[in-house]
Amino acid sequence: MAQQSNFDEIYTFLTERFNGEPEYLQAVHEVLQDIVPIYNANEDYKSFDIVKRICFPERIIYFTVTWMNGDGEVEINQAWRVQHNSAMGPYKGGLRFHPTVNLSVLKFLAFEQCFKNALTGLPMGGGKGGSDFNPKGRNDRDIMLFCQAFMSELQRHIGANTDVPAGDINVGAREIGYLYGEYRRLNNKFEGVLTGKGLEFGGSYVRTEATGFGLIYFLEAVCQHKGTQIEGKTIVVSGAGNVALHAALKAVEKGGKVISLSNSRGLLHNEQGFDEGTIKWAIDNHTASNNILADMAENDMGKWQKNKKPWHLKCDIALPCATQNELEEADAKSLLENGCEMVLEGANMPCTNKAQSRFLGAKIAYVPGKASNAGGVALSGLEMGQNAMFNQREASLLDEQLYTIMESIHQRCVNEGKEESGYVDYMRGANIAAFRRLADAMVAQGV
Repeated sequence: MAQQSNFDEIYTFLTERFNGEPEYLQAVHEVLQDIVPIYNANEDYKSFDIVKRICFPERIIYFTVTWMNGDGEVEINQAWRVQHNSAMGPYKGGLRFHPTVNLSVLKFLAFEQCFKNALTGLPMGGGKGGSDFNPKGRNDRDIMLFCQAFMSELQRHIGANTDVPAGDINVGAREIGYLYGEYRRLNNKFEGVLTGKGLEFGGSYVRTEATGFGLIYFLEAVCQHKGTQIEGKTIVVSGAGNVALHAALKAVEKGGKVISLSNSRGLLHNEQGFDEGTIKWAIDNHTASNNILADMAENDMGKWQKNKKPWHLKCDIALPCATQNELEEADAKSLLENGCEMVLEGANMPCTNKAQSRFLGAKIAYVPGKASNAGGVALSGLEMGQNAMFNQREASLLDEQLYTIMESIHQRCVNEGKEESGYVDYMRGANIAAFRRLADAMVAQGV
């Protein structure tokens, strides 16, 4: 008979094994406190040691990318692919090119990805990868040369039924195109080995918009559950990339008043709210701009506040869509004092543990990214299905499917997170709902 385990015992074990990986341990800490009681109540989960097995990646691939840039200079970058769990399907998760990329960050993202993918109901495992290569300020030729060198090694470890990467920070349509072209040349195969591809070579409609749109579809479900609506609500958004801009666009289309966008350099504030035309202009121009928010400020689309974040602004809803740990405890305190009633994560783990505790203690609707930003990977899953059948679905149909998936994720969270008082702990609901699906798949397949 398996012994009863507790949170402290398991977390201490992981801390000793993975000391020096703070982002990964933070992600595990958040999940363990909800799933350990479920684990202890199920003899199969205990006998198969499911919790520890879920916390350990099945495989970590490390490789060096040595490449020659357009000036004939040799450069060296580090790269990883974390293939965390494949019990529910091929490893699935994005590639990130950023100087902050390290093993701890990628392990946290891969761990979160397993739970996020499980919530979609689609047959996908979890993984994540990337490199410390920084594409900012590089010309197209250098980016192409790096992508080709990166894929020359990664291609050994991926495949349409093995591991299907996508894009993440600094890996957009251009980079996916270069990566896919190199994979195809090296393997003599045209297959759905990457998602986020161009429409001309197996890509899907709605993929660019999916994470941002899905965030607002989840928000709409939360509002309906609370007996209210998005229309008339004041919304603050952080970030200025695809997720933030498309979330802002869809929120405005639903009647919300979006008053902020931000980046690492500061905040763009529009007290009256951005209109659809302004946001669409930003979407059309942000990839070609070094600072789209500064450009918007110069065109009187809002007021620029250097080195500021949006969390001090009075709002009904906050949507952190930039990066991990961007919203700290002091920010959470400011939001609550200013009457914020809902916080939905558009980025991966943008709220620190202390910020999360503030929101949960205040009993507001706080939704973790594994649930609210699952729209991107959900659409990637639909792209995988299209690739397998060699077809391409219409944008309207895919948008409807995305809406349905986000509604179903919301319902799973409510089913597992609703308390007797009627309050829904979306964090607990998301963690438990995803854990049950992962654990059942692992038990069914044995050790």
